[in-house]
Amino acid sequence: MSLHFEGARAKMVAQQLGGISDGRVLAAMAEVPRHRFVPQILRERAYDDAPLPIDERQTISQPWIVARMSELLELTGAEKVLEIGTGSGYQAAILSRLCKRVISVERHGALAAKARKKLEKLGIRNVTVLAGDGTLGRSEHAPYDAIIVTAGAPEVPRPLVSQLAPGAHLVVPVGSMETQKLLRITAPPTPDGEPTTETFTGCRFVPLLGRFGWKD
Repeated sequence: MSLHFEGARAKMVAQQLGGISDGRVLAAMAEVPRHRFVPQILRERAYDDAPLPIDERQTISQPWIVARMSELLELTGAEKVLEIGTGSGYQAAILSRLCKRVISVERHGALAAKARKKLEKLGIRNVTVLAGDGTLGRSEHAPYDAIIVTAGAPEVPRPLVSQLAPGAHLVVPVGSMETQKLLRITAPPTPDGEPTTETFTGCRFVPLLGRFGWKD
């Protein structure tokens, strides 16, 4: 069974990740067992080129979008990263290979607990999963060298921008509840500067709920 999934994962990396050029991201996608993060009934579809449903009406993102968002963070290995929307824990597992430490926030307590257990079983020790309103960030651990949001926001959550280290990136899908554009906000290198915004691919995520997101 494991060889079957290894083959499917290698095929995913070879055929689905066109346009991804960061070698460290490609290596992480090749190493992390995505099938361990989907419901048992869907494991044969774990390496499909599509998002899949998980508990609490959430999803595990399409492999390409996971890789693309990870690449846009431009991680080198020494960073502290904040993830908003733990979900299955798959994106956090990818990030764990790319940076020094991940703080991941999930609004659904049951999902947070399940993701925490999965990561522990896989021996991933540099991810801390917390339950709470991710739109507020986690100021007690700020500043962050990168922030990634894995749910669609109506606008860029202000608290997250304020928790970026100088020059750090925030990658977040912004738009309507149905469709969004992937944005990268870069904090200014000096306190008197202004953040810059770049727009990338269209995407579709579950809504980001919270004080600085969509209302529940």
